[in-house]
Amino acid sequence: MTRESPLSWHRVIPALVVVLLAAVAAAAAYGPTWYQRFFHPLSHESQIATHARAAKVDPYLVAAVINVESGFRADVVSSAGAVGLMQVKPSTAKAVARAAGMPGTMDVAALSDPDTNIRVGTLYLAELTGRYGGNVSLALAAYNAGLGNADRWAGEWAHNKGDLSATIDFPATAHYVDEVEAQAAVYRRLYPGVFAGPVK
Repeated sequence: MTRESPLSWHRVIPALVVVLLAAVAAAAAYGPTWYQRFFHPLSHESQIATHARAAKVDPYLVAAVINVESGFRADVVSSAGAVGLMQVKPSTAKAVARAAGMPGTMDVAALSDPDTNIRVGTLYLAELTGRYGGNVSLALAAYNAGLGNADRWAGEWAHNKGDLSATIDFPATAHYVDEVEAQAAVYRRLYPGVFAGPVK
């Protein structure tokens, strides 16, 4: 019986792919600024700044939510019916707009407008942050997985404390929360001072 070489193609190719992907990920996180900005684009700065300031939300957090949700593409509609930059569902947008006294119909066309989408999404993020006593992680969990799930996690976390990510039993939502918070930190580092002054 012939012994297979440890350098056979079906072993080398997967190893090379893993190394290449690791190099791309490392460059995206620690490479030159221009390269990192490719993975962390920023547009609609004035709308983000205006609506974040009005809602008392960190604009870098808003930018991170937009990048994770849509990659800054205003025309995205998910299979669940979430629309635009911040992936807001029309039903959620209607409730947020009504509470904020915003006129107009919150349909797909309206939510495809970047200014409207950022305003509604940021107001919703502010509402969720207030609901959870300023806890951004729980607000992001609710933004991703809904109020019912986030309320359950908030109750469990209040009871056993520890790591909130460990309490969130939806791996995709736990990853979402970690990813948005990590990207907010990256946006602060890559785009210092782009939003005029801190949100009070």
